[in-house]
Amino acid sequence: MWDSYKNGFKGYLQLERSLSDHSVDAYLHDIEKLTDYLMLVGSTQSPVSIELKDLQHFVKWISELGMSQTSQARIISGIRSFYKYCLIEQICTSDPTQLLEAPKTKRKLPDTLSFEEIELVIAQIDQSSPEGGRNKAILETMYSCGLRVSEVINLKISGIYPDLGFIRVTGKGDKERLVPIGKDAIKYILLYKNNIRVHQNIQKDNDDILFLNKRGSGLSRVMIFYIIKEMVQKAGIKKIVSPHTFRHSFATHLVEGGADLRAVQEMLGHESITTTEIYTHLDRDYLRDTLQRFHPAYK
Repeated sequence: MWDSYKNGFKGYLQLERSLSDHSVDAYLHDIEKLTDYLMLVGSTQSPVSIELKDLQHFVKWISELGMSQTSQARIISGIRSFYKYCLIEQICTSDPTQLLEAPKTKRKLPDTLSFEEIELVIAQIDQSSPEGGRNKAILETMYSCGLRVSEVINLKISGIYPDLGFIRVTGKGDKERLVPIGKDAIKYILLYKNNIRVHQNIQKDNDDILFLNKRGSGLSRVMIFYIIKEMVQKAGIKKIVSPHTFRHSFATHLVEGGADLRAVQEMLGHESITTTEIYTHLDRDYLRDTLQRFHPAYK
């Protein structure tokens, strides 16, 4: 009975939301959990007849299965998305998930590097070697644009617009976005492209990939991790640093500098502003200062 609804939901996720196959499968798996539960309790309810109390019993069931709070929250999020689709398609006239509570999950914020620490890490790169010139361009670009590691390794030469100061990035769900890039990052990209990359024997289908390994192929995610790990060790920094730390630091420095959260969301390629807020662990002094400067009661 639910198969036609699942197929419709699948089409919505693929066409309307442009999600990757992996993400679509995850959402469908969440709905299957609900249908598994309904079969288990002998219910023949359709999405239309599901009520809040039914979903509350379902949440209690997945909790008793021993699922982590994070897994429970993800499943509930998937079901919320399904009912959003049902409302859009007028399958349902009300949303039973509206008052459904998800377990509170604690998000551990990763370490952030200060601007000085970022500079110290990048300064460890030996630019006298071809790899050093490439690595300098990579790290400058990561911090300048707040890119995910997958976005860095998939950067295309055709997506670099030095005169405009923008790069075209392919993010999650194959969604493209234009991201501003600083002059230093552009400078090191062009130095690498024009003085190092031109001398490489480039493998088939890699002509447009910007950052290449010694063999002329695109870099792996692991390679970026190794590059950063080595430079952090050389800099004597004891924090746990990954490529994501550069992205997290980019967002944090922007918001602490007074950037608009919506603008940061756009640059990071977040679908939801809630995700962006996780990256903005602002200190109390900054919040107090903002309140005193902008709240009418403090003026």
